[in-house]
Amino acid sequence: MPLPLAGLTVVAIEQAVAAPFSTSRLADAGARVIKIERPEGDFARGYDDVARGQSSYLVWLNRGKESVTLDLAGPQGAKELARLLDRADVLVQNLKRGALAKLGFSFERLARDWPRLVTCSITGYGEGGPMADRKAYDLLIQAESGLCAITGGPDEPARVGISLVDIATGATAHAAILEALIGRSVTGKGAQISVSMFDVMADWLTVPLLNHEGGKSPRRLGMAHPSIAPYGAFTAADGEQVLIAVQSDREWRNLADLFLGQPELGTDPRFATNLARVANRAETDALVARGFARMTAREAIAALLRADVALASVSDMAGLSRHPHLRRITVDTPNGPVSYPAPAAMVAGDSRAYGPVPALQPARVPA
Repeated sequence: MPLPLAGLTVVAIEQAVAAPFSTSRLADAGARVIKIERPEGDFARGYDDVARGQSSYLVWLNRGKESVTLDLAGPQGAKELARLLDRADVLVQNLKRGALAKLGFSFERLARDWPRLVTCSITGYGEGGPMADRKAYDLLIQAESGLCAITGGPDEPARVGISLVDIATGATAHAAILEALIGRSVTGKGAQISVSMFDVMADWLTVPLLNHEGGKSPRRLGMAHPSIAPYGAFTAADGEQVLIAVQSDREWRNLADLFLGQPELGTDPRFATNLARVANRAETDALVARGFARMTAREAIAALLRADVALASVSDMAGLSRHPHLRRITVDTPNGPVSYPAPAAMVAGDSRAYGPVPALQPARVPA
């Protein structure tokens, strides 16, 4: 069965994470992705060397692409980019705001000369506004948006442990590009998309923002949930941690009866509703902690499953590496095959093969 984007060509002037994330998903779906790199290469090639001596970011986000080295600042590079756009369906770029226009490819020219082209530009703060010209990287936006302020424990803010802003921005761009391609199939016209990293995080922070503006500004609670209790990690008698999520009052009654052995707590006014449990969080958590302290983690998990309470082990990367639900793909790279987690979406009847990660190439234009 042909892949859904087979026959489409994507030109990607990209580096780092956000844009490569979006185009890697287009490549997975069958699009031909031509990755344009500066002569020294995408700087993500040098982020680390843990994947057979290559960057983990590079091998994760550039499978199935072709690499072309162009000096876009020179006249020949600009000419070759125009030739690529003549047969492209999508252009994705995350250069500094205004850089593409300085190279001779303004939004106006792109719309005029390539009217069917879907253009997606990824920036830090958008195309206008007082901070539009600032450099923007993942952690900078985590901090600027307020994400760090609600992440971590009570003592200090923290970075989310992955490049969340970049990944979320790439996923947002991917969805917008697909919408534009569907629209083009109806209208015959391309589209110009702008995705700001700050906008993406602001959108994702809607709930804590509305809580703040409603007079309940979120506090950092570590692995506890700010508006649900009990919802957090508890330590069993053997020192292992288990995280539970009591999402309803029915689940609380089950926990009280079948896990804590105190069914009367299920209807106690201090704990009977989520609002009451949040208001009495310290006392609620202390009751649950005492229950965990009587059991090993294995015993606690078994009791929680009998009570039909949602739970998870507090794992680490070693645990993920051997997790029974981890699906993997193996991708060829210039230094040999690398195995890593498979893309999440699975389509019935669609057995995909994932293309190799490209080596940095000398300047050329593919046929």
